Amino acid sequence: MERQPARILDKRNIVAYWSAGEDECGLGVDWAEAHERCWRCGYKSRLQRCHIIPHSRGGPDGPENFVLLCRRCHREAPNVPDSRFMWIWLRSTFVSFYDLYWTERGAEEFEEMFGRPPFSGPDFSEELLPRALELLRTEISRAVVHWGKGRLNPSTIASIFALVEEGLTGFRIAPPSSSARNKRFLHAAGFVASDNGPRS
Repeated sequence: MERQPARILDKRNIVAYWSAGEDECGLGVDWAEAHERCWRCGYKSRLQRCHIIPHSRGGPDGPENFVLLCRRCHREAPNVPDSRFMWIWLRSTFVSFYDLYWTERGAEEFEEMFGRPPFSGPDFSEELLPRALELLRTEISRAVVHWGKGRLNPSTIASIFALVEEGLTGFRIAPPSSSARNKRFLHAAGFVASDNGPRS
């Protein structure tokens, strides 16, 4: 038997369904604004209906199988036939304050690129922090977005963190000798990194 085309659910119906039985604690949005803000990153955005269990894996087209996500978060959402993982993902990746999620991702990307959090280098003093935050806001507002993306990506934000820090300290930030992500992968995969590369 062929599936019928999905009827388009109103976003407010999806919110009403989940707000009746799911605690908003640990989500990137309050239920009162869940029809206009992404449930993961909390940004006001044109929201997409994201299947919890993929349509291709038999997921139903009712409100019980949708969350509302921005395009960027929708692309990163789990696409597996077990609904638990959507809620685990939503609750484990959110940021507590609206409109800071992607800046936080930029800070994480900075740490991947330079092996430490932004504004924590040996040449950066605590007195520089207020000026750094002011410059960060200014530079982010002036930054150019990749065509068709709508928002800055984490690597651009990370690079802005670096430019602000370098501008305030007068020192160029050196990248680490090896990738933190690669080290984590090798460790998780059971390999040990050596000077000659990975070995088992």
